[in-house]
Amino acid sequence: MLPTDTVYGIGADPYSTDAVNAVLRAKGRGRQMPPPVLISSPKDAEKVSLELNNCARALIENLWPGALTLITKSVPNIRFDLGDIKDTIAIRMPDHPVTLDILRHTGPLAVTSANLTGMPPATSIDQAVKYFGEDVACYIDSGPTPGPVPSTIIDVTGEQPVLLRSGAIDVSVIEDICGQKVITRP
Repeated sequence: MLPTDTVYGIGADPYSTDAVNAVLRAKGRGRQMPPPVLISSPKDAEKVSLELNNCARALIENLWPGALTLITKSVPNIRFDLGDIKDTIAIRMPDHPVTLDILRHTGPLAVTSANLTGMPPATSIDQAVKYFGEDVACYIDSGPTPGPVPSTIIDVTGEQPVLLRSGAIDVSVIEDICGQKVITRP
């Protein structure tokens, strides 16, 4: 369990199927909704993404670290086992000094919001412990997070950005940076 710039997250080694499955199981989520991967630098995005279009690069340059999750095409043969979706990856560089320090030491981590499916995300370690108790091996308490608003999720795999989840960053900011309209998924 670790803090982010939005809410607390529950994480695992993305190379370990057992660890990722344990996170999904604890959260009450199936493998059809893979967790995002938190990274410590924009260079890490290049290592896990097959290609980053101009919009994705502009968003990374202007909004990372920050509350923006990007869905990109994943590199072939990536060894992460995040779930059933294999051709894309959700990546984010959080703006939290403790989390960035952890990521610099561990490398990428598969991290999803610390909540049971359908419940509000944890914004304090006490709330996270109430949700997960002994199901989590390590809790990192860095005080309350700014939440409960999660990161904005944008799919940048196509020619036009697609909003998958509204969050901390307003769509108008995304449109200004990309210079194009963001499609809202029905």
